[in-house]
Amino acid sequence: MDASRAQKVRSRRNDAGAKVTAAGVSQSDLSYDDDNDKHRTRSHLSAVSPQVHSHPADLPITLALFVLAAALRFYKISFPDQVVFDEVHFGKFAAYYLRREYYFDVHPPLAKLINAAAGYLAGFDGHFEFDQIGDKYLENNVPYVRMRAVPAIIGSLQVPLIYAIMRQSGYAPVIGVFSAALLLFDNAHVAQDRLILLDASLILFMMLSLYSYIRFYKLRYNEFTAKWWFWLVATGVNLALTMSCKMVGLFTFMTIGSAVAWDLWKLLDIRRGIEMDHVARHFFARFFALIILPFGVYLFWFWVHFAILIKSGPGDAFMSSQFQQTLQGNDMLSSARDIQYFDKITLVHKNTKAFLHSHTERYPLKYDDGRISSQGQQVTGYPHNDTNNVWQIIPTKSIPEDDVDGRLVQNKDTVRLLHINTDTFLLTHDVASPLMATNEEFTTTPANDTSRYDDTLFELFLDDTDNPKRVLQSKASWFRLVHKNTRVCLWTHTEALPDWAFNQQEVNGNKNAMDKTCLWYVNDLTPSPDSPDYEERLEPLPPRELVKMNFFKKWLELQLQMLNQNAGLTQSHPYATGPINWPFLLQGISFWTLDKGQHQIYMIGNLVSWWGTILSISIFVGVVGADLLARRRGIYPIPSAVRNRLHNSTGFFVVAWACHYLPFFLMSRQLFIHHYLPAHVCACLAAGGVLNFVTSETIQFPISQPGPLLSVKDYRPRMDNIVPRPARAAMGVIMAALILTFWWLTPLTYGTPGLTTAEVHARRLLPSWTLHFAK
Repeated sequence: MDASRAQKVRSRRNDAGAKVTAAGVSQSDLSYDDDNDKHRTRSHLSAVSPQVHSHPADLPITLALFVLAAALRFYKISFPDQVVFDEVHFGKFAAYYLRREYYFDVHPPLAKLINAAAGYLAGFDGHFEFDQIGDKYLENNVPYVRMRAVPAIIGSLQVPLIYAIMRQSGYAPVIGVFSAALLLFDNAHVAQDRLILLDASLILFMMLSLYSYIRFYKLRYNEFTAKWWFWLVATGVNLALTMSCKMVGLFTFMTIGSAVAWDLWKLLDIRRGIEMDHVARHFFARFFALIILPFGVYLFWFWVHFAILIKSGPGDAFMSSQFQQTLQGNDMLSSARDIQYFDKITLVHKNTKAFLHSHTERYPLKYDDGRISSQGQQVTGYPHNDTNNVWQIIPTKSIPEDDVDGRLVQNKDTVRLLHINTDTFLLTHDVASPLMATNEEFTTTPANDTSRYDDTLFELFLDDTDNPKRVLQSKASWFRLVHKNTRVCLWTHTEALPDWAFNQQEVNGNKNAMDKTCLWYVNDLTPSPDSPDYEERLEPLPPRELVKMNFFKKWLELQLQMLNQNAGLTQSHPYATGPINWPFLLQGISFWTLDKGQHQIYMIGNLVSWWGTILSISIFVGVVGADLLARRRGIYPIPSAVRNRLHNSTGFFVVAWACHYLPFFLMSRQLFIHHYLPAHVCACLAAGGVLNFVTSETIQFPISQPGPLLSVKDYRPRMDNIVPRPARAAMGVIMAALILTFWWLTPLTYGTPGLTTAEVHARRLLPSWTLHFAK
């Protein structure tokens, strides 16, 4: 079947001659279900315009919602004039962009670039580093109000966008206003949007992704037209922008991806009369617009990230030596020297930054758990410079006296390390380490004890090459030291030894020699006086050219490091909470406090909004479950048109909520209530759909544009979504409670006015809220 014939088939399904439900909805606008056909009541209504229903109040409502949202977010935005919560991180990152110094973060760059652009336009030069919560902005000449204004504007756009999504989904203006109000008067979103953070941008692009996809889906009878392509491409671009703000943008991909998969599955139905080549066109159009194009946009923002951050900065240490040497001013360019045998060096563990250290104290014979040690000399990790960190690298082969090349330490060489202060060689053996019974103990043996020679042999493996001729360099080379006999790797971790080792880090032998945390580097170098070029090696190094590194290699390295570091955020935090707590607002986050006047910003949501939305989702699940059970018994309690709108529209919002919420249950990393904000937005949309289902027996129809081959006389009958007056009154009561709760919590949202202890207690609506000044 060619495209024209396929279009005719889809247009015929859009025909007004198709069966019409009691609610006045053509079955062509519903999901295909043969079992439903015989149960649908037929009616014959006059054909009317197919245009999507608009309302004269749509534009003024949209503008009013934006103005109200902006007013709530800009209200006293200058207070406090201090660094608040994660402005410590994201303000600092903006400063690094403006100074062009490389930094590392677990999030993609777009939202941080937006913050940096706000700073640039505001005249900020990056001199202030947002070091601690409470640091003063005005004293340091930081244009923080203008920087906060950008996320506030972005957050303000979210509220009218909720209204637009509801209207495009076929809901009455009053339902759209209700959903928008759940976000408009939510204290958590207001508190988050008025600070230099990332969530406002993330949520806006997430909402734009949902809006774009709804506009695209409504053009399904006008496939491959310019409008159809525009909204499909817009969906892909917005998805990319969402993921370019935070990695949780993947959840928005999951949402749209599930809807696209279901749509393609329906297109495959042979009863639609569509040939496979036409289905293939649909598949490849979506593959390009929703996978290939977003990947390109996602890459683009990393290209911008790398193009700006060209100088050495605090993020260097997270990256490979090759990556670091692409940055101007990096130590590896200015101080990387070839290591020769008999040089004195200090070794630093890449991950913990601890020096390899030893001293004359010995391991106790018996540990607290009853295990026995060798009572050898302690080898530990020590965080500070010390003479006990100095080792000499000793060859295991003959070294020429006058040949510099022959003295170089190279990849895969077998070496020994002599501890200078105690004149002992590093060794490991088959004795359990103090803290980890599965790992080997590291100790030393006197230099004149030749009986332990084999236990002091280590193979040196450079991390970034297999080339045996590659030379070990200070600063620039990361390497593993693998014991020749037992094949364990020199390793340390952050757990401290007991008092008998002065609480220094344990060093032991890791049986997984390829563990990426086994890497070390040479930090300090004292050339051997016996070196033929000793005098030359004491001279400052000449400037070196930057190393070239392929963009995709840099991007892949950064992605892997982002994922690794994100998974490692498992430390405890007083305000970290599990996902099960979030919808019920069991605990918020203390953003900022000021003892004088008892001011505080406590990020917590509006109970009416959050509890109401989770109740709505529970109602949806209950109604759908009951309906499915009834239909199994041949009972059809919900009209087909209303049922399909509930499943296809409200169900889409519930799926979006689930995709943005449930994956957090699988994460072991540190989590906070602000991770629920995108899911809460989806829940606001779902709440409007559920409220419409509960209060009205009608739906707005049609909402999809008919195919181009359909004649005017065959337009489907139009119906308006009428919300009864009692339902409007009930909505008014809910919104009044919503506004009252918002107002009551505003001192916690804005941090002003300060509250007395009694007033703090009065605003502690749940006993689990950990408010300051409550005692």
